[in-house]
Amino acid sequence: MSSNHIPGNHAHGAGHTIHRHCHHHGWDNSFTPALTIAPGETVEFETVDSSGGQLGPDSTLADLAKLDFGKVNPVTGPVWIDGAEPGDALKVTLVGFKPSGWGWTANIPGFGLLADQFTEAALHIWKYDAAAMTPALYGPGGRVPLKPFTGTIGLAPGEAGLHSVVPPRRVGGNLDVRDLCAGTELYLPVEVAGALFSVGDTHAAQGDGEVCGTAIESPMDVTLKFDLVKGANHRFPRFTTSGPVTRHLDAEGYEVTTGVGPDLMEGARAAVSGMIDLLTARHGMSAVEAYMLCSVCGDLRVSEIVDMPNWVVSFYFPRVVLS
Repeated sequence: MSSNHIPGNHAHGAGHTIHRHCHHHGWDNSFTPALTIAPGETVEFETVDSSGGQLGPDSTLADLAKLDFGKVNPVTGPVWIDGAEPGDALKVTLVGFKPSGWGWTANIPGFGLLADQFTEAALHIWKYDAAAMTPALYGPGGRVPLKPFTGTIGLAPGEAGLHSVVPPRRVGGNLDVRDLCAGTELYLPVEVAGALFSVGDTHAAQGDGEVCGTAIESPMDVTLKFDLVKGANHRFPRFTTSGPVTRHLDAEGYEVTTGVGPDLMEGARAAVSGMIDLLTARHGMSAVEAYMLCSVCGDLRVSEIVDMPNWVVSFYFPRVVLS
């Protein structure tokens, strides 16, 4: 594990550490806190990758076939924040990341935007420089710029019982927003006393949409700072970025495919399918390789949603990846 945070490190104020064995599956407001802190404190979280440690740097397709979905997407925590009450917002500042240097991307049958088209399992193991964070190699000539972020980050819901970690919620959770990266300030609606914050599912890179269902799934240590906004009454999570959000991909422009029609989901599927066709024809990769590559670096956008009855969804693929 590299000792290099992006951009900070433990010496820059992480007063507590929660080790990776303190993780849980799903959300439940009856879970015992692993740590209690006051507003203003900083915590370093060791996370487990989204496979729950079932995949590693030497894993093969056979390992993917044995994946126990009851163990996926573990989150480290929970943390009790003194004074947090329903109606408040928990302000989470993402201070820095300590990457591991490896990750995985998979096509998992039955999962992803084009699950009906890609029914066979596929797995790609990534290796990257955890100190330099240079683009990760993909096949012949592919180079994916890296941008570490937290895929799952959230609070316990007010409703009693155990809730799946897979869908995102108004209190956060499996948001998979690639801009929840170093420097971002995230505001999460509090539904229970103490907030009960947990984090996991860290990614080394992802495109907006995460279209095949996985990003570069990569375990990391994450340093976060916590503050309270009393009585904020936010309906849903909101966040503030510290600067540009696509500069790591913008250098050489984009190839863009679209889907046009009255259904946004079908438009999204058409836009991604069009890009897969473009990549396979132009670069000689297989369709599933193109699909996984789109998931880790391409961006789905709603380009037009007012000219009824048809809307436009666009898929932006950064040319820098295959230049």
